[in-house]
Amino acid sequence: MARFSLVEVITAAQSGQVISFPTDTLPALAVQPEQAARIYQLKQRPPEKPLILMAAHLDQLLSYAQGTAVECVQWQAIANQYWPGALTLVLPASDRLPAAVNPLDRSSIGLRIPDCAIARQILAETGPLATTSANRSGQPALLDPDAIAAEFPEVAVLAEDPWPAPSGLASTVVRWQPDGQWQVLRQGSIQLGEG
Repeated sequence: MARFSLVEVITAAQSGQVISFPTDTLPALAVQPEQAARIYQLKQRPPEKPLILMAAHLDQLLSYAQGTAVECVQWQAIANQYWPGALTLVLPASDRLPAAVNPLDRSSIGLRIPDCAIARQILAETGPLATTSANRSGQPALLDPDAIAAEFPEVAVLAEDPWPAPSGLASTVVRWQPDGQWQVLRQGSIQLGEG
């Protein structure tokens, strides 16, 4: 089972390979957005389940969303309140979004900044990555890096030991509605309205 140094993982991601690293919620499989089809193939993931974009900084993600000036202010306000953290914002997508990230619906994109220093360190170097949990589709999420390396030998799995402990709970996912409200698509550890 191969495990890779931080520099090797970053280099692998920059060259379009799938990598794996810890986050605050569940360990991630991640790849450059243009190469997102590789994750669908690896996970045997159905195309109706979109990936999300993770980044280290809000300004890395804003160009993937498209809204009015007022909407953008509201999005930045909630991002500033909950990021880095376990909240995924599903926003209207800009034309910058590669089709492979959300194959059946180019109109929206999930965005998140994880509350995990090593994840943000990687993302700061790679730019935004298309991400999902590290598991075969329909199977429980893998939490151990050795298990991830065994299940996905073609993935560059970060070697750092020990990995920061994930919460094991997926992020809360909320979708922006045209009426200016948030619709909860998946309840995780964050409940909107909590400080």
